[in-house]
Amino acid sequence: MPDETGHPALDEMELGAMFAALADPLRRQVVLTLAASQDTVRHCSAFDLPVTKATRTHHFRVLRESGLIRQVDCGNARTNRLRWDDLRARFPDLVALLQAEAEAQAAHGTREGAARPDPEATRI
Repeated sequence: MPDETGHPALDEMELGAMFAALADPLRRQVVLTLAASQDTVRHCSAFDLPVTKATRTHHFRVLRESGLIRQVDCGNARTNRLRWDDLRARFPDLVALLQAEAEAQAAHGTREGAARPDPEATRI
């Protein structure tokens, strides 16, 4: 059961939930940005995501509830960081796999999720 802030405990982190969270290119982009360094901590608004605030909130909730990120409230903002120690303990090669994908995309000049429209903005 997740704690009061919505973060699952280490033994509750499920690979299926993480894969579901990572299936979205924008969420994968967030994780890869946070995976750049163990010291990387960013506010939700610091990510260049082409979506509305509500959609951005949804994406961060999915990442938090899957166990990929830890969010901390700082006044009227939230900071995000990858759960390095927990990920290494539960799924040791997951972060390396994501970093390898990012490097492969960079080598081919592609960036998945870069031009993806916001479904809420285009809804009629």
